[in-house]
Amino acid sequence: MQFHQLKRREFIALLSGAAVARTFAARAQQPDRMRRIGVLVAYAEGDPEMDARLAAFRQGLERLGWSDGRNIHIDTRFAPAGAGLEQLRASEVVALKPDVIFAHSPQVVAALQRESRQIPIVFVGVADPVEAGFIASLAHPGGNVTGLLGIEASIAGKWLAMLKEIAPVTRVALMANPKNIFDYFVQAAEPLANSLSIELVPSPVANASEIEQAIESFVRKPNGGLVLPPDATTSVHRDLIIALAVQHRLPAVYALRSFVTAGGLMSYGTDSPIRTGRQHSMSIVFCAAKRPPTCRCRRRPNTKPSST
Repeated sequence: MQFHQLKRREFIALLSGAAVARTFAARAQQPDRMRRIGVLVAYAEGDPEMDARLAAFRQGLERLGWSDGRNIHIDTRFAPAGAGLEQLRASEVVALKPDVIFAHSPQVVAALQRESRQIPIVFVGVADPVEAGFIASLAHPGGNVTGLLGIEASIAGKWLAMLKEIAPVTRVALMANPKNIFDYFVQAAEPLANSLSIELVPSPVANASEIEQAIESFVRKPNGGLVLPPDATTSVHRDLIIALAVQHRLPAVYALRSFVTAGGLMSYGTDSPIRTGRQHSMSIVFCAAKRPPTCRCRRRPNTKPSST
């Protein structure tokens, strides 16, 4: 099967489930050959959030007639963000010679691209693929990489406004790995923070130790809040971040609802189609157990909140 310079919609089909069966069938030179899909994600093996996403990924393929062990074989590798395993795992996946690779996070995509410029790579969890150098443009990716964008940078304004509504914050730490999507959201958040009379405190972190140091340093001054954009490193360490936020009574807004599921205060972002099997929809989710007494919040999944 030749996959050179596939069209963008054909790449995305493998992930979204829109036309996986047609893509494989149309390009198959050996119709009865077992197809191989490589998967490399920036979570640890056994992480409940990624386990749910991968299960939904397989179920979506099965609905289209592609069953692992029958006509496709899925090889999954794990490279937890911050562990420094991306290149090793990328080499392992490429060595298996898959027909296509599903990649999660910028660091994983970069590692895979260093290993192969021929095997198609479909990404998720990459906020700015053009700036990262993975694709030429959103309209015409080129090369062997394309994917799906879940959250656009301007959403940072909503995160800041929500914090301002629930607590008298004057300072907000925006925390993420600088190798992932940090600058993308910092640049969008800075002018919005100024308009809300909020001091934005960029807090780049790469591991658990840096996360702990950043939060401990930030809370030395009062009236602080925390914003967590979508990022593999902070997602891997979400239990630590949530515990520190609770310990220091630090109001926090997370981009991913998995943080709320784990006990965080609130999230605002998109419902993942991989996780839910539905189209993207904006949603607010609050955790009643951790919210401040003055915050009148309720769970509102899969709804689009009114503008603030």
